[in-house]
Amino acid sequence: MSTTAPAAPTESHLTSDEVAALAHPKPSPKARIGKIASYIGMAAIVLYCIIPFYWMIVSSLRLPTMGRDTSFIPNPASTANYAAVFGPQNNFGRSLVNSLIVSGTTTIVTLLFGIVAAYALARLNFRGKGGVLWLIMACSMFPIVVLLPPLLKMFSSTEPFTWFPYWINTYQSVIIPGLSFGLPLAVWNLTAFFKQLPVELEQAAMVDGCTPGVAFRKVILPLAAPGVFTTAIIVFIGSWNEFLLALTFLQDPSKQTATVAISKFTGSSGFDTPYGTIMAAGVIVTVPLLLAVLIFQRRIVAGLTAGGVK
Repeated sequence: MSTTAPAAPTESHLTSDEVAALAHPKPSPKARIGKIASYIGMAAIVLYCIIPFYWMIVSSLRLPTMGRDTSFIPNPASTANYAAVFGPQNNFGRSLVNSLIVSGTTTIVTLLFGIVAAYALARLNFRGKGGVLWLIMACSMFPIVVLLPPLLKMFSSTEPFTWFPYWINTYQSVIIPGLSFGLPLAVWNLTAFFKQLPVELEQAAMVDGCTPGVAFRKVILPLAAPGVFTTAIIVFIGSWNEFLLALTFLQDPSKQTATVAISKFTGSSGFDTPYGTIMAAGVIVTVPLLLAVLIFQRRIVAGLTAGGVK
């Protein structure tokens, strides 16, 4: 006696609920717990980053006489602290210009040297290239405090035949040491980014008649825009927030950067700490960085989604 196996269920035998269940299977309890835990972790990280900035904004909107208040909402809200930031005694407007000059120049010079060095390290093959990369990165490991005494001795020299003339109270006294910390980071990041770009792009451009320099300028550099902008943002933020070098070498109030000017804010008396004014200045200094990240982030995302080959 022969038996036949039951026919496998076809799509016509399935109900709409069964089809929906097959198309969208329910996650397992472990998957749900992992998803919830990831959301909780992301929320904790966001709160950890936002709460200090929120507290700074709230403290800046309090009355100057309420500097030690701990309420989460300013009552009443006031902009008197922002007006006090730009008072003539603080010279904060000039300090912002000084910070922009120092940070912008440091970023531009760092990119000019960093792009060339990173491209050479990414494309040239020579013995000890890995050691060169590690040596460049090691240059940024020295604490700034350790380098201040020799830098101060060099920059304060008044002898006529020295490599560094008297550079105290000059922008280059902060820009040049800033390069020693920005260049290693720029070279390391850009070298890894250039390695990801296929060398066939340059070879194809040379077949079309481009020289190596033209191929780099018109083919590789536009494709490397995401890495360049990311490096520029990191270097600019580091230079904008720099404090020790500016405090040591920029002693003239007309040359001080914003971070140094904030540290020297005084209240109505010599022993009074103007918390509200300091918080307002912190908000003013932080907002340009947030705007720069938002603006350049769109360019970075657009460059990444464009792809390496069209």
